[in-house]
Amino acid sequence: MHKNRHRYCVIMCGGIGSRFWPYSRARLPKQFIDFLGTGRTLLQMSFERISTVVPKENILVVTNRRYADLVREQLPEITENQILLEPARRNTAPCIAWAAWHIAARDPEASLIVSPSDHVITRENDFESSVCTGFEFVESHDALLTLGIEPTHPETGYGYIQVDDAIDGGICKVKTFTEKPDIELAKVFVRSGEFFWNSGIFLWSVKAIREAIRNHVPDIAAVFDSAPEGTFADHAAETEFIDRAFPGCVSISIDYAVMERASNVYVETVNFGWNDLGTWSALYDMSPKNRDSNVTQNCSVLTYNSTGNIFAIRGEKLIVVDGLKDYIVADADGVLLICPKEREQEIKRMVTDAKVKFGDKYE
Repeated sequence: MHKNRHRYCVIMCGGIGSRFWPYSRARLPKQFIDFLGTGRTLLQMSFERISTVVPKENILVVTNRRYADLVREQLPEITENQILLEPARRNTAPCIAWAAWHIAARDPEASLIVSPSDHVITRENDFESSVCTGFEFVESHDALLTLGIEPTHPETGYGYIQVDDAIDGGICKVKTFTEKPDIELAKVFVRSGEFFWNSGIFLWSVKAIREAIRNHVPDIAAVFDSAPEGTFADHAAETEFIDRAFPGCVSISIDYAVMERASNVYVETVNFGWNDLGTWSALYDMSPKNRDSNVTQNCSVLTYNSTGNIFAIRGEKLIVVDGLKDYIVADADGVLLICPKEREQEIKRMVTDAKVKFGDKYE
């Protein structure tokens, strides 16, 4: 297909993925791992998926400085100018702001899609079609667009978007954003037909997002507006400026900073086999199961009277289990985790506790 040279992609790739501990670690987060056994990491799959729509030279990867070598190794086709290295973690709003100012210096007419690096999308043709529709909308409207996923069940791990009447095909004005609901509220949301999962995938023109950041988080805009002229068009000058100025940005998500405050926010309702692969349970749900509804991730397991478990074990170890139901059993790099799936929201706390008690070696 013909690719519009004014279209860009920003892949956000700086997270630690601590909910997938101990597989996902600070030194090797989940986006750099071949979680699905396809021979491709989640980052590589994200890059390949968007490169059918956006020219490869217009794809930027924003990550933490410690992962620079991993990005270079896994995406050898991109240049140094396409890798934006954050000196500190400041959530998604400063990350997106930097990318917007960087792209604006190169192409003031640009439009862009912002995507996390660790999502799984199974129907890539539908994804491509939805992204093209989104680009066309933001290129002809002063709009901030998010992709809303048609819910398949009452999920408590996702944020929800309530939509108003459709204004343009599958594109609607946003009524409200709601953070992760409890199960009863999630059931109400799904039954109503008005609520969609918040995918965390956004499209907008560079002009619209810069204006929104200036209006709603002026402190962040001020950081990037303070750069001397020509900074974002010069790799060395930009690196020096970012190292000095970026840590001063407030840490805030783009959802809180802009999307929940702006009046020109829209949602494109989509269905392309999306999973944010945020938890062990999410991986369990999308993985093939054996006759006892157990999932084994590239490991040897013998089970007796055990159902609904996920086993992810690195190395040659044989796992023999009797009488286990609905558990996560994960073993990697000196850490063995055994945790009920219903308690997996505690894993982040477990990582913190391990770090406090035993130092950084288990982070």
